[in-house]
Amino acid sequence: MIRKLRWPLLALFFIVVGAWPAAATPVELAGAGLGVVLAAVPGPALLAIAAFAWLKHRPAPKAVAA
Repeated sequence: MIRKLRWPLLALFFIVVGAWPAAATPVELAGAGLGVVLAAVPGPALLAIAAFAWLKHRPAPKAVAA
C-alpha cells in the first residue's frame, strides 16, 4: 500500500511546498500593510475610533421584566 502511494505523496509534497510561498505572500503583504497603517495613526486616534465604533454598535440593553 505504501509503495503505491510513495510517488504521488512525494509529488503532492513538492506541489504544496512549492506553492506555499506564492500563496502566503499576499497574506503577509496585507499584514505588513495593516501594520504600516496602524503605526501611522496615533494611539489616541485609534482609541477614539474604537470608542466611536463601540458606541455605535453596542448591544441594546435588555428589557427588565416587571
